[in-house]
Amino acid sequence: MAQAGARAAGARVRRGAAGRLFAPAVWFSALRDGLVAGVALEAEKRRLFPWLAVAFGIGILIFFSGTHGAPFLPAPILAAGLLGGVLPFLGGRPVALAGVLAAMAVLLGFAAAAFRVSQMTGPVLARTTIAPLTGLVEALDEREEGARLIVRVERFGTLGPEARPNRVRVSYKTTVALKPGDVITATARLLPPPEAARPGGYDFARDAFFRGIGAVGSLVGRITVKPPPARLDLSVRIAAAVDDARNTLTRRITDANGGQAGAVAAALVTGKRGLINPATNDVLRAAGIYHVVSISGLHMVLAAGVVFWLVRACLALVPFVALHWPIKKIAAACAMVGVTAYCVFSGWDIAAERALIMTLIMLGAILVERPALSMRNLALAALIALAREPEGLLGPSFQMSFGAVAGLIACASYLDIRFGADEKPGRIGRAVAVAATAVVGTLATTLVAQIATAPFATYHFQTVQPFGIVGNALTLPLVSLAVMPAAVLGILATPFALDQPIWWLMGLAVRGMLTISSWIAGFSRASVVVPAFGPGALGLLAAALLLFTLPVSRLRWIAVLPALSGLALAACPVRYDLYVDRDGAGAAIRDRDGRLATLGRPPSFVLDQWLKADGDGRRAGDVTAAASARCDRLGCTMGLADGRNVALATDKRALTEDCLRADILITRREAPPGCAAHLIVDRVFLAAHGATAIRFGSDGPIVITARNPRDTVPWRNAPPARMPKAAAPSLPSPEPPPEGDETDSATDESVERLQ
Repeated sequence: MAQAGARAAGARVRRGAAGRLFAPAVWFSALRDGLVAGVALEAEKRRLFPWLAVAFGIGILIFFSGTHGAPFLPAPILAAGLLGGVLPFLGGRPVALAGVLAAMAVLLGFAAAAFRVSQMTGPVLARTTIAPLTGLVEALDEREEGARLIVRVERFGTLGPEARPNRVRVSYKTTVALKPGDVITATARLLPPPEAARPGGYDFARDAFFRGIGAVGSLVGRITVKPPPARLDLSVRIAAAVDDARNTLTRRITDANGGQAGAVAAALVTGKRGLINPATNDVLRAAGIYHVVSISGLHMVLAAGVVFWLVRACLALVPFVALHWPIKKIAAACAMVGVTAYCVFSGWDIAAERALIMTLIMLGAILVERPALSMRNLALAALIALAREPEGLLGPSFQMSFGAVAGLIACASYLDIRFGADEKPGRIGRAVAVAATAVVGTLATTLVAQIATAPFATYHFQTVQPFGIVGNALTLPLVSLAVMPAAVLGILATPFALDQPIWWLMGLAVRGMLTISSWIAGFSRASVVVPAFGPGALGLLAAALLLFTLPVSRLRWIAVLPALSGLALAACPVRYDLYVDRDGAGAAIRDRDGRLATLGRPPSFVLDQWLKADGDGRRAGDVTAAASARCDRLGCTMGLADGRNVALATDKRALTEDCLRADILITRREAPPGCAAHLIVDRVFLAAHGATAIRFGSDGPIVITARNPRDTVPWRNAPPARMPKAAAPSLPSPEPPPEGDETDSATDESVERLQ
């Protein structure tokens, strides 16, 4: 009996312990203790500072998500100041102190974005206009046919200063010799910077606004060239002289090599990519190495590294200098000067500027004897870059560059792979160990960078390059050991006219890079197109990247939750059944085979964007008209599986009949009053809402548009006063990646400047 009682008591104790183990209070207490311990470790390791940059970015996102007028700029600054006054009283309350600092960073990020918008002045052209244009050529980018110009406008037709854009971007295909600083007069066809080609697509109009461009277009007919006026602003003279020098050096490099090897080599040095043809661009993208021809972090680091090594090596040759001078700091200072000059000469592009800030901070850390590659330095670089250009946060360039560096810093301890070259017997053994270390290290860093940038690249470009790790592993050694050192030496030799042999040698390495890229591009499924997913999935994946890279404690494993949620959302994207061009020129509709087919004649570039968003790898030229549509000179009609009819009216004579029979009417003209169609997508609707996408649901069509007519943003003209017949559609927040203007740049505003 006593033994039975003891067993029963033991069972009760075990049941009680198990009950306490699975009690919610126990789990909550353990979770709380783990979080407190993790935060304490993060504070001890000084890893809370990077979260201020995250909070600053959140403030910028809040500003750009609010599109109902300009805020009162002193308001967020005053609120941040009031919170700052509380800081001295929070010394013994670390949690409250962290919360107040985060709130201040959010407010300051909001204020930085508001201030940036307030500083951007200049009208946006209201409508397509053909008129005489007179202006000063600020920059010139040569292309295979003609060139593209940035022109500071002096006169355009009869438009007054309140309606005339300050700067425009135009292209021309004549053989007139122009150079920066010239004053030109010609007939120009200008149009407002185009907005997104699809809901959620890249908004070129927003990027053009922040670059001070109020219209895009082309020059037609004869171009009259005049010398620049005697009195020009110093900044304009310097900018024109630098751009002219870049064009001169571009021609020297291309003359030394010829073909696409010369064009790519010139782009690596001067940042002028206009001579690279579309076929070469496609090959580089398929190999996953297009980032090489866009002046960005890789180039800045390599250029700084070459200058640093050359200066330090030269100083080390002098025994007295090597023993008594701080040659490492002197080399770092020289590298800072050299990389800044390189950034200025390469065009001071937005991506290059951000890379320069990051490089200067890391070189500056050497001057103050701090670790160069640290998360604090990265956060400081992000804060400076975002304070200068808050709009950069919305683009893939910022997201991918800082994401890649954050991933590399977080995984640095795992990437230090060595095969013990000092322990290997003989020269051959040591050489093999060094080579294996370099190859495995390159593969590991490439893999980490690709994983860190994959959410942003897939969201913005809807493409995945499965063999990108191979392309980078094979070509980056060429770029690091041959191309960039030759670029630095070539620039130094140019004033002495001794640069041609160096450019030729550089061209050999570039030819090898192109050969490897062509080989990889020939692989089956070298470039895979995936359907576009929404900003919610991107936000979760970005949060997962931050949670994994910024903490050093076990808190980083919290990243698993948003990562899995983001992947689940990205794996179930919304696919639309009907896309309508923002000008109403054509549409794409899902045909009976489940793929998109055309109605009317949508622009090729716009159709390409629709196909990529749908996860369709076809090109615009491969898409045929809808098989089940009936088309004639007046338009097209198509019956849907549920019995509804869609009509595209290209001639006003078809409007009366289509209004009576169609459930969905699409036309670039204005629908007649009293049109009986259930949903009318006409000129007035498109002017107010922009590009439109429709999903056919059981309860009727679900309409998503690129913009909301009630939104007030400075890079868009006001919508027309009259609103069309249709229910107000739901709107996603606009997101960027690539599209060029429709006049001559279908692709080069996209991947090439963003990767």
